Amino acid sequence: MKTKIFMALAAIAIATAGCISTVSDTQTPGNPIGRDSVGGLYQRPLDEVYRAAVKVINNDGTLLTEYIPHNTTNTVRAFMGRVNQNKVWVRVEAVNPQTTAITVEARTKWGNQDLDLAHELEKEVALQLAAGTGF
Repeated sequence: MKTKIFMALAAIAIATAGCISTVSDTQTPGNPIGRDSVGGLYQRPLDEVYRAAVKVINNDGTLLTEYIPHNTTNTVRAFMGRVNQNKVWVRVEAVNPQTTAITVEARTKWGNQDLDLAHELEKEVALQLAAGTGF
């Protein structure tokens, strides 16, 4: 009886969690309520910001996939990684040839938002760009 009740509660929890869109235009299970991404704008070319973001993820965790979203041009690049067992999505988009926007989204393994991690990673990209070495 206890297992049936537990299974029913687990099914309800899974059914109410839902799917959310990530900043890289993919879908993932998670809680859609609340803010889960942080953005920044840099006076640097797209390639430079993208290389800095990849280096930060490789230093802090594991880079899983890199891609150009299908509904965009080559002025948008995205990737997914894992940092401290949390999923991280990064979108780098050229505003103009010398200005680039970056958006970092982080979620826990249970699908909840991790705004602190997203903010930390975005600031590490800024510090990497300020240092200007090794990418």
